[in-house]
Amino acid sequence: MTTTKIPVLDLADLSSRDPMVRANAADAIRVGYGHFGLLYVKGHGIDPTALDAFYDSYLEFCAKPEADKRRLGRDDLWYQRGWTPPNTEQAVVAGGQPDFKECYFCAPEPCHRRDQTLYPQIYADNVWPEGLPAFRDGMMSIGHQLHVIGLQLLRGCAMALRLPEDSFAKLTDNGPHVTRSLRYLPLTKDQVGGDILWGEEHTDFNLLTLLPGGRFLDPSGKTCPKPDDKSGLFLRTRPTKDHPNGELVAGTAPPGCIVSQVGQQLEILTGGRLLATPHVITAPGVPGYSRLSMAHFVHVHTDTVLFPMEAFCDEATVRAYGPPVLSGTYAIKTLVDIALAPKGAIDKLGYRHYDRLADIRAREGATR
Repeated sequence: MTTTKIPVLDLADLSSRDPMVRANAADAIRVGYGHFGLLYVKGHGIDPTALDAFYDSYLEFCAKPEADKRRLGRDDLWYQRGWTPPNTEQAVVAGGQPDFKECYFCAPEPCHRRDQTLYPQIYADNVWPEGLPAFRDGMMSIGHQLHVIGLQLLRGCAMALRLPEDSFAKLTDNGPHVTRSLRYLPLTKDQVGGDILWGEEHTDFNLLTLLPGGRFLDPSGKTCPKPDDKSGLFLRTRPTKDHPNGELVAGTAPPGCIVSQVGQQLEILTGGRLLATPHVITAPGVPGYSRLSMAHFVHVHTDTVLFPMEAFCDEATVRAYGPPVLSGTYAIKTLVDIALAPKGAIDKLGYRHYDRLADIRAREGATR
């Protein structure tokens, strides 16, 4: 196990008038996001009672007949809104094994019409089940709160890296931010110990991820403690000389804290100074247990060019993170890679008007 603990950051410390307090906060960000790719956050303002009430409402949705849920399973939107059925998403390195979970996506922040025209799936309007206003309102409210926390942390990242305060936060204006509810499904006795994972090891492709804490459920459906030390979130630290493959560390937040994780976009922009967290969600070693979770994903705007910022742009980072790519293109490619978007989505990238020449040549042929 690593001898360095995952730091805990109090959000209030980022705006403290005491230079030493701010310096300690910057150190926490550099160690947390730089070595672990993860930071625990307190003083966040998320009401645990409201979170519990939301999970109760999400369970109501999950209990609906599959036929009702499938009407909200929007494969035409690449599952970026509405319900994602079990065994749909798969990590890039999963070897074809999908994650054992069902999910629900929404956008808690408003989308601009221009962006919806350019990226109709990524900036789609929300879809909701009928008769569950607490589910809709709770997910939107908590998602928005997590988004505001994310922007505060991004300003803290800029401070920690000695950049202008809005260096990262300004890139998120009108970004395709999404909030996701997850239900990791119970394993049967025969499935325990097999190849099934609640979530295969992966890195998030966004800028910053916020996790407000989850809920384990026992086989009867009642809230329970974590059933064993094998289940839940585990992350892989940055490789070191002593640990060239990194170390797997449990990502269980202390009481009263939420989890924040670095995504690929932030790693690219910082030239690897901050680490996109390789993480896995493992199922218990006992059958019948499930878990509820929630995540908010802060993204840069789709017009943002993903490439190391000037402060981090040297020969090594150019080689590691080049060539530059538009964030919207990057998102489409990633959604194809993880099996949420169809492979044909790649064909929509770039110039798409070759059929005009084909039509002209067909007309010419018809007049001969």
